[in-house]
Amino acid sequence: MRHRITAAALAALTTAGALTAAGQTAAQAAPAARTFHVDCVADPAGATGSAKHPWTSLAEANAHPYGPGDRLLFKRGSTCEGTLAPTGGGSARAPFTIADYGPGPARARLDGKGAHDVVLLANTQYVHLKALEITNADNPGSERNGVRLRLTDYGVARGFDLSGLYIHDVRGGDSKTLSGSSAIHIAVEGTARASWYDGLDIGHNRIEDVDREGIYFKSTFSKRDLVGDQQDPKAYPGEWTPSTRVRVHHNTLKSLAGDGMKLDTTSGARVDHNRVDGFQLRSPSANAGIWTFNTDDTTVEHNEVSGGGNTHDGMSFDADGASRNTVFQYNYSHDNKGGFLLICPYSGAKTIGTVARYNVSRDDGARLIQNCWGPILDTRIYNNTFHNKEQIPGYLVQDDAGSPGTTQHELAVRNNVFVSEGTGGYAFKNPTAGLTFDHNVFHGIAMTRPNPGGVTADPKLLGDFRLGAGSPALAAGAVIEDNGGKDYFGNPLKPGAPNIGAYGGRGVR
Repeated sequence: MRHRITAAALAALTTAGALTAAGQTAAQAAPAARTFHVDCVADPAGATGSAKHPWTSLAEANAHPYGPGDRLLFKRGSTCEGTLAPTGGGSARAPFTIADYGPGPARARLDGKGAHDVVLLANTQYVHLKALEITNADNPGSERNGVRLRLTDYGVARGFDLSGLYIHDVRGGDSKTLSGSSAIHIAVEGTARASWYDGLDIGHNRIEDVDREGIYFKSTFSKRDLVGDQQDPKAYPGEWTPSTRVRVHHNTLKSLAGDGMKLDTTSGARVDHNRVDGFQLRSPSANAGIWTFNTDDTTVEHNEVSGGGNTHDGMSFDADGASRNTVFQYNYSHDNKGGFLLICPYSGAKTIGTVARYNVSRDDGARLIQNCWGPILDTRIYNNTFHNKEQIPGYLVQDDAGSPGTTQHELAVRNNVFVSEGTGGYAFKNPTAGLTFDHNVFHGIAMTRPNPGGVTADPKLLGDFRLGAGSPALAAGAVIEDNGGKDYFGNPLKPGAPNIGAYGGRGVR
């Protein structure tokens, strides 16, 4: 049987063939991905970047432009000195990868030798930086970074992945600036063209012995009413343009002079499964473990934060000026001299919609919660468990409100367990009318503020923060809508009155 091909069908086939041919031509025209090797202890004679004749300096690596799918690999066991600042970039389907090669247990090491940056990724996108050892200890006290991402009037930059890095001994100065000093520094600069990152993954890195910041974000495109005059409009004049699809996860940070992590000018960022152990150790300025500034919709969850070194802040978590809808949940905070949580607008800024729920705090000192002056709106602290034995806070809430009539606080503290096995402490400093309590357990604490529905009997708190059988905190809390759906341990929350504290299950026998 013969099949007739209509003119329309023939035209469609012809068009499809033309498109296929065009696609093949485009594919053929695209340059093939290339791999370049660097071994800074190899013989420099005849260096071409091949595995047999690798480049032997960062200057050679910086002199070559890179494209989609290219790989720049550093020999394991070798050390290169100076700054790696590659040009070019990758694509969504074929990122530009910087990583290591070769056998042996020792990492490929980049040593900045006191340079401003060890790795500088400027005005580029679709870059994956992996598996390298990065250090920068020479000439301590000057501004410097381990890794710096930098946009200057660039627009949107997509597709960054920083993973498996070991960054240590970055000995910078104490000031917090747009350009340093951090282990990983994310900077958006310029005034002419709004710029931001879209798709930035920072995960599975080890950061140790850094002065001053662990992971730090800053942007000049940060002006909005919510931030007030807390940010200098001359230095940061651009309209608020947040970085998006940011995730910071599974990182370990130890021995930091200043902050652990600071999120700034982001929207929808997630900070999860990180370990911060030792921060605010060598800085005279105020610092916190994980905090937000000028951000929207940040989720901070499943982190462990400890070792805040002094009481100049020095708490695990902070929703700072212009933080909107920040959620701290399922975190473990312990042994921080400054305390557990800071909510701090200051200087005309506002902090709105902060939620701290289903967290556990053990032996956090000075104060468990601190409020700065400035509007603190729609703030809810509920179903957390606080246990103090070795360190007894001076204040349960340190409310540093300004003059009467200038500060508006809306802060509800409910369904929390507070247990003290020591004496003294847990006072209130300047509690404002907007600070309310209900359905909390205060055991071992002289409570002088109204706490309707509250409990003072022993909640039978176990060593793992669950509640023992017969605990008066079981099913004794106030119902809270939109409560996240699970407790600190991952148990689903059931309808009806919840337990008081971070544990939502049955009493443990």
